Amino acid sequence: MNSISNIRSWKYSNFIENKYFKFNRNQIFNILSKSEIDDAYKIISNWKSYSPTPLEDLNKLSFELGLKNIFYKDESKRFNLKSFKALGGAYAVEKISKSKENITVSTATAGNHGRSVAWGAKRLGLDCKIFISEFVSENRAEAMRGFGAEVFRVKGNYDNSLKECINQSKINGWEIIQDVAWKGYETVPKLTMAGYSVMMKEISDQIHKNKITHVFLQAGVGGMAAAMIAGCARYLEYVPKIIIIEPESAECVLRAVYNNKIVTIDIEKESLMGGMSCGEVSTIPWKIINNHCNFCMSISDDKISDTIKLLASSSFGEKKLIGGECAAPGIISLIASCNNIKLKKELSLDKNSQVLLFGCEGDVDEELYQKLLNK
Repeated sequence: MNSISNIRSWKYSNFIENKYFKFNRNQIFNILSKSEIDDAYKIISNWKSYSPTPLEDLNKLSFELGLKNIFYKDESKRFNLKSFKALGGAYAVEKISKSKENITVSTATAGNHGRSVAWGAKRLGLDCKIFISEFVSENRAEAMRGFGAEVFRVKGNYDNSLKECINQSKINGWEIIQDVAWKGYETVPKLTMAGYSVMMKEISDQIHKNKITHVFLQAGVGGMAAAMIAGCARYLEYVPKIIIIEPESAECVLRAVYNNKIVTIDIEKESLMGGMSCGEVSTIPWKIINNHCNFCMSISDDKISDTIKLLASSSFGEKKLIGGECAAPGIISLIASCNNIKLKKELSLDKNSQVLLFGCEGDVDEELYQKLLNK
């Protein structure tokens, strides 16, 4: 039986301090501008189905860890797509479609981004082509088909699906809506990041007079993490400590920060945190993350199932919460940090700390969620 009292054994895998940290708002806004951030909120907040997702209080967990508050941004209710990525891909589709008529959009995805692009295309009556790897579940593929997208399964990993998406899009004249940037392709990834930043606008309205001291951010290619850092720069008058979290098998941000340059990780085993299992940080997010995160940490898959169960049983707070595999890392890393006396002190996690976590997805893959919940 899972109990919050059992979390005291939880550990992290790797941890580093960013020696190059220097928070500079102007530098951030040179990459993702105030107007780009503001425009995203103005447009998305006027969508018919828009409403802010809740900021939940994990009061039982904060008491257990000796912290003042733990705020959990619950993205399981975002546009009924069950993920923060609903904000990015759909917004990029809308912005790009305004400048180009009768387009067909395409993307490569591990699931959540593809659903957002497919939903965004359906909203505007556009054709959508989605490329997925052999590791993406059929449940996720069906969810994208449910929005009218044509889904192509590619042998190999995510990188293979992206290469095929780029190749087929060039041949057919499709408009790529990707959340990953590369040389010569930066406009759309910036739009997705601007969409994600809506979360921080909502949070700034929801915390009232509370002052966030720590922000734990999941990272795959780094888009959400960079967008939240930009959101902090835009909407908070102070600078909280920023901690980036990754799977131990795909710690591309951690190694990039350590080496002060983008490095490529050879992923030998896919993490349960599939949306975070990325071998290289994206170029645009890296320009923000590089100097603007304080620490990086990686974790194993070991406590994903336990975290999902504890969320669902209202062990962390007063409400039962649905959090998928990529919603768990922030909670796991915070607990692991507090379990290490030296690290807890280094991070200044104490009775005055008010921590922000992101429940970035719900049960987007219902079969996997039930499997982990009943493990």
